[in-house]
Amino acid sequence: MKIGVLSDTHLSEPSSEFKKMIEFHFRDVEKIFHVGDFVDWSIPEYLSGVRELIAVCGNMDPPPVQKAFPHKRVIEIGGFRIGLIHGGGPPFGIESRIRVEFDELDAIVYGHTHTPANHLVKNIYFFNPGSPTRSFWHSATLGILTIGEKIAGEIINI
Repeated sequence: MKIGVLSDTHLSEPSSEFKKMIEFHFRDVEKIFHVGDFVDWSIPEYLSGVRELIAVCGNMDPPPVQKAFPHKRVIEIGGFRIGLIHGGGPPFGIESRIRVEFDELDAIVYGHTHTPANHLVKNIYFFNPGSPTRSFWHSATLGILTIGEKIAGEIINI
């Protein structure tokens, strides 16, 4: 199963550039994970029309988004337990901070830092898709998770 992964979109509306990016890169995914900081309700509304959206809210999300999505959640897909969380605080040490938010897991998908991550730490797979929105410090990225006999991630530079 392929899952498109986003975080930190920070958009006030789904621009035509954003829609083209999603339609191209997520054309063969079955689900979309978004791990917070949509910033506007129109983003989850759009993504829900593309594929099944599984999401959590972030620290920059307005009240309607925070009411619609939890701050963290655990889902089971393909026999794997995957934690979704936005994260918070400074980028340094974020994986240690978010790890204690969950019990037994196989993977944690997170955001907040706008910096992609794709690695295994003590038998837990950490995946951060970065942000599809360009900033001064980071290039635009998104991710694809493939769930099969194992979990594998890919960071895509846009």
